[in-house]
Amino acid sequence: MSRIYVASSWRNPYQPMVVDALRAVGHDVYDFRNPPGKTGFAWSQIDPHWEQWSAKSYRFALEDPVAEAGFAADFEGMSSADVCVLVLPSGRSAHLEAGFMAGQGKRVFILTRDGEEPELMAKLCTKVCVSLAEVIEAVQA
Repeated sequence: MSRIYVASSWRNPYQPMVVDALRAVGHDVYDFRNPPGKTGFAWSQIDPHWEQWSAKSYRFALEDPVAEAGFAADFEGMSSADVCVLVLPSGRSAHLEAGFMAGQGKRVFILTRDGEEPELMAKLCTKVCVSLAEVIEAVQA
């Protein structure tokens, strides 16, 4: 059994299926949408108009207690995991998370599909997988 951090986007409809499938085969999976004991972080918890923020407003919001708590929960999830699965498509945060974990020497698997833009720095990761079955097999190897 592995402790797995699934990095992806709130907008990715495949993320819940990946979490469920990895749990179904016995892995301990951190789900950023539903972290233990709380709900996942969203900028709208700080300000419903977050999409209109200036750069300074964004920088200031990073210090908000809600952002601090969301970061702490996700960082603990990354720190305690020994594997990361980056589910594409995803945004900047997920790529930072996967890069952090790769830099920590942890195994990182990318789940991609046809139509995703190639990324050279994927070479930092353990393996690029093209199906969920391939991810499960790779994690268990």
